[in-house]
Amino acid sequence: MKKIEIEQLQITDFDYILPDEKIAKYPLEKRDSSKLLLYAGGNISSSVFSLLPEYIPSNSLMIFNNTRVIHARLLFRKDTGAQIEVFCLSPAEPSDYALNFQQRGNCSWHCMIGNAKRWKDGALQLKIVHEKGIITLSAQKKEVNENDVTVEFSWDDPSITFSELLEIAGKLPIPPYLNRPAETNDNETYQTVYSRIEGSVAAPTAGLHFTNEVMDALHRKGIQTDEVTLHVGAGTFKPVKSQIIRSHEMHTECISVSRKTIADLYENVNPLIVVGTTSMRTMESLYYMGRKLQFNPDLKPHELAVLQWEPYEEENERVSPKQALENLLDYLDRQQADHLISSTQIIIAPGYKFHFVDGLITNFHQPQSTLLLLIAAFVGNDWRNIYEYALTHDFRFLSYGDSSLLFSPDFNLKNG
Repeated sequence: MKKIEIEQLQITDFDYILPDEKIAKYPLEKRDSSKLLLYAGGNISSSVFSLLPEYIPSNSLMIFNNTRVIHARLLFRKDTGAQIEVFCLSPAEPSDYALNFQQRGNCSWHCMIGNAKRWKDGALQLKIVHEKGIITLSAQKKEVNENDVTVEFSWDDPSITFSELLEIAGKLPIPPYLNRPAETNDNETYQTVYSRIEGSVAAPTAGLHFTNEVMDALHRKGIQTDEVTLHVGAGTFKPVKSQIIRSHEMHTECISVSRKTIADLYENVNPLIVVGTTSMRTMESLYYMGRKLQFNPDLKPHELAVLQWEPYEEENERVSPKQALENLLDYLDRQQADHLISSTQIIIAPGYKFHFVDGLITNFHQPQSTLLLLIAAFVGNDWRNIYEYALTHDFRFLSYGDSSLLFSPDFNLKNG
């Protein structure tokens, strides 16, 4: 399908009725006791997530997103009593996540502001009770853009890093459609058991079902696992408000992939199963980054960033997936780098050609969302049958809901 045809897709064609009672407001007590929908060869059935290793081909390579959700919501109160929410989206200065989190004394972030009309100018202050005493955190607007506000933070205790400050003073940003405030248990249940790298403002929810027992069972079966990092942005909850997809602007997210993972992908001839739409977007973004290097091997890391409509240019298919990965490995060697760090704005919609992935583990997504577009791109029109099955078989939906294992219609499970 040509780019212009993709852009003209009607978002209303990707709608379904989602009753509120189907939305899981809380997780199950045991992560892996959630239901698991299985889709393979056009057939749909159900199981339980704890049995997932039985359905993954024993020679598979699985990719997990190891990002960790930060306490991104900071609640300030003005002298007038008005509450202002400063929602940290991505680091501005330093722009590197790891460096920013280690700042002592000041840093700046791109933020969304709640109750913004009540914060016209001046600094906001928040008194934070800490074991070493009281810390004063100040927030000052530095730059106002159409989509975000750059906020400079400063605090009067240089022994505390910004990461530690967020952990103490910030609130976990659970999805707005849960219609409830974050609770103490969310600090654990809204993180994957393998989360390591701080930076997300929303969990890669497909991974929330995994337990150490499930991971151990996968490894006992001989399944290889690798990790990538995609820091999930608040844009993941952004609804598609335009009638046609062309008018929807995708959010940009930071990705980091180790040389080892890229090398494993390059050597892999077995089924590739990704955990979550974030891992899928990372895998597919790698292809377009490697493709760019085919024609311009001296690009800077930020020039590797994948733009929203880039995948739908006709000339993209002139490079094989294996060649794209080889280009990335050569690039990292020339840069003497052990991680590929860039960003992606990729939108995956029906008509997209996948390059690597045979199977996808994912939750059930909102109607008329870009996540649902990705599912429809992967399984075709069967997405409707899958969602109808889930709705009529008591599956729980959205972030704290149940899971699914979807195999590509082109994948032969018996041979896999």
